[in-house]
Amino acid sequence: MPSSATIEKFIARVEENKHDDAILEFYTENASMRENHDEPRVGRAALVARERQVLSRVSRVESRCIHPVFVNGDYMVIRWIFRFDYPDGSYMEMEELAYQRWEGERIAEEQFFYDPVQRKPKRPDHT
Repeated sequence: MPSSATIEKFIARVEENKHDDAILEFYTENASMRENHDEPRVGRAALVARERQVLSRVSRVESRCIHPVFVNGDYMVIRWIFRFDYPDGSYMEMEELAYQRWEGERIAEEQFFYDPVQRKPKRPDHT
């Protein structure tokens, strides 16, 4: 079960938009991540590489945890809101729930639940 201090540090790292650093610091070596019901991605190195690939395509990211965070033993649920700004001026806003299983102070499994319609980039209103 993660300590309160570890949970706070993890959330802070994500809200600092250091998503790749958060994976390095808070995930087990063989951690898995899954988008909705897609096949999981496995291994911290692969998770970091994918996160860096995603971040390389955006000009800016804003990450916000919506409290409360729900913790029950080794399980935690966090509600996140993200905004991704792209170099072409489009953006994507996304709200999701992250369901995590922790092993001590590190995340071993994570599954994200969100409406995939949110992934479609939007254009700013120029009126």
